[in-house]
Amino acid sequence: MFRARTVARMSTHAQELSDFIRSRHSPRAFVPEPLPVEVIEQVLIDAQSAPSNSNTQPWNVHLVGGEKLKELSAALIKEFDTNGLNPDFTIDYGEGIHPQRSQHLAAKMYGLIGIAREDAEGRKEFVRENLRFFGAPHTALLFIPPLGDRIRASFDQGTYAENFLLSLTAHGYHGVPQGMVSLLAPTVREFLGVDEDQKLVTAITFGKADETSPIFNTNPGRAPLSETVTVHGIDGLELRK
Repeated sequence: MFRARTVARMSTHAQELSDFIRSRHSPRAFVPEPLPVEVIEQVLIDAQSAPSNSNTQPWNVHLVGGEKLKELSAALIKEFDTNGLNPDFTIDYGEGIHPQRSQHLAAKMYGLIGIAREDAEGRKEFVRENLRFFGAPHTALLFIPPLGDRIRASFDQGTYAENFLLSLTAHGYHGVPQGMVSLLAPTVREFLGVDEDQKLVTAITFGKADETSPIFNTNPGRAPLSETVTVHGIDGLELRK
C-alpha cells in the first residue's frame, strides 16, 4: 500500500513538472516593476545548482537594473544605429529546417504587432525594442571564460540559463533569452568593464510580463520528437510525429 501511494505521488509530481516546464514561455513585453531582491537572490541560487563539466561552473553573470539598465540600453541602441552588429560568435542558421523555424517565429511575431515583411524600418525599430530589454526592469548578461574552444562552457551556460528561467517561472515571473543583446558584445563589455576574454553568450531579460501585450506569448510551437531524436536499441519507443 505504501509503495502504491509513493508511486502515485511520484507520478503526480512528474506530471506537474512536465506541465510546469511546458508552461514556461518567452514574453517580449514587460512592466517596469522591479522584482523583490529576495526573489532575485533565490533565482540566482537555483541557477547556481546547474550541472557543469567537471563542476567548472563556467558562468560569469552580470545583473543590471535601474538607471544602469537605461544607460546600457541607450549605449546599445546608439551602437546599433551607428555601426550595426558586432557579435562574439558567428550568426549562421545554415540551410533547411533551422532557418525555417526561425523565420516562422519572426513572421508570427511581426504579424502580431503589425510589422509587414517589407517594412524595414519597422523591423529595425523592433530590434531597438529588443535593446530596450522589452521594458523589463532587469537583465542578466551571461559571459563564458576562455576554456578551450568554449563549446563545453556554452553547454554549461545553457543548463544555468534553463535553471534561471524555470526558477523565474516558479516564482510567478518571466524571462526571455535575448541573443540580440549578444550581437553587440563589445559595447556590453565596455559598459560593464568586463575583460575582453569573456565572451557574451546571451542575456536573460526578466521581470513581470505585460499580459496585455500581443506578444506576451507568441507560442511558436516545437518540432515533433521524430525530427530531433534518433532511437538506437530501445524496443517499443515510437516517437511522435
